[in-house]
Amino acid sequence: MTITQLYYVLAVAENQNFTKAAEKCFVTQPTLSMQIQKLEDELDVLIFDRGKKPIELTEVGRKIVHQAKNIVNESYRIQDIVDQQKGFIGGEFKLGIISTVMPTLLPMFLNTFIKKHPKVKLKIEELTTEDIVQRLNEGHLDAAIAATPLEIENIKERVLYYEPFVGYVPNNHRLFKQHNIEPSDLDVDDMLLLEDGHCFRDGILNICKSFKKHEEDTFQLESGSIETLIKLSNEGLGMTLLPYLHTLDINENLKSNLKYFKEPSPAREVSLIYHKSELKMQIIDALQQVISSIIRGAITFQNVKIISPLLQKKQV
Repeated sequence: MTITQLYYVLAVAENQNFTKAAEKCFVTQPTLSMQIQKLEDELDVLIFDRGKKPIELTEVGRKIVHQAKNIVNESYRIQDIVDQQKGFIGGEFKLGIISTVMPTLLPMFLNTFIKKHPKVKLKIEELTTEDIVQRLNEGHLDAAIAATPLEIENIKERVLYYEPFVGYVPNNHRLFKQHNIEPSDLDVDDMLLLEDGHCFRDGILNICKSFKKHEEDTFQLESGSIETLIKLSNEGLGMTLLPYLHTLDINENLKSNLKYFKEPSPAREVSLIYHKSELKMQIIDALQQVISSIIRGAITFQNVKIISPLLQKKQV
């Protein structure tokens, strides 16, 4: 039994196809099939039911795959130990980021991180929280940036910052003339929301404690983009809530539409999350240090004023 054979087994289990698995492993299909056949012969069991389309795991195969994941992950840890001992920060690092964080936070830290750690090959992908958790558990992501707390088994969280919510209120809205707003002012019936699957939507609904589904509503609209929500709000179709960092790029002519909450402002927690196996921790530590150094002082919570050096110390 070899680590390579177990790696091939995991690839077939994931892709449910020998040809696709071979492509992912950068080997020929006969080579991959032969190695898996050798493992099955050694164990005297069938790991895959090849008669099914797509290929399925046998009962014992499911147990083998579960253990194989642990073994392969532990084998990766050996290289991690060596890298950490040498103080090496480099190699491929797969990072997932939720869509409501990606466009604002990524430009803030990416260039700095690349310059500081040029040997790290970042592969960044925009994903939903659900996809992030699945890929972290499957080993297809090394870490992610998402809204927390998630309180999911096997997933560890490191808080990066707390980001306040800011109201975006069109001129014709009942709250436009108010200088500040409170959570009790909000009504989900005149709120533009992100579509299901976005944790930011869930955060807004938690603020709107009076939320109820009304089957007789004549107008309900959800979008997958914060930018779209802003445009629809400008058309007078309702108000929305924005994460604070999204307000930094609002056109000066629209600044009057921003309505800040009275202290303490409701906020979302944004964290760096990773699997409990703690692989590539030296890169995770480096990523946290870079992001924290940039964001420090920009986002605070509770009764502390929000001050961002990126806004030339503009106070909210």
